[in-house]
Amino acid sequence: MFSLSKIAACAVLGTLVVGGFGLPAYAEELVEHLGPVGPHEPILTTFGGKGMIAFYEPDGSHCGLYAVVYNLSDESGATAARVRISLNARQVVNIDGPDNKSLSLQCGDHAEALRIVDSTTLVANWPER
Repeated sequence: MFSLSKIAACAVLGTLVVGGFGLPAYAEELVEHLGPVGPHEPILTTFGGKGMIAFYEPDGSHCGLYAVVYNLSDESGATAARVRISLNARQVVNIDGPDNKSLSLQCGDHAEALRIVDSTTLVANWPER
């Protein structure tokens, strides 16, 4: 049997875990994580009616980028498309969506991070993660 102190400890731990991840209040709300992120950490975002989940694996000084792009209105997942690409350090890849909306991802120096960038602006310095 569980003692009262064990139940209380589990309740506190559950509160910290759920509260710490900032889960949405409703299932319809989308979680965003815009980065910059380190290896194997996800970037979660939306653009132009599309959703995207992306992460990378370091490969020397390259970023092995994996991204899944899908229609936000598609509950079946049938519209999901996977993208795999190897980016050199500081190289940018553009992922285009509808209505001239696009998203640009950039590999950091020595594959230390991946981040969303404005494709029209040259990024000179990386902010701290």
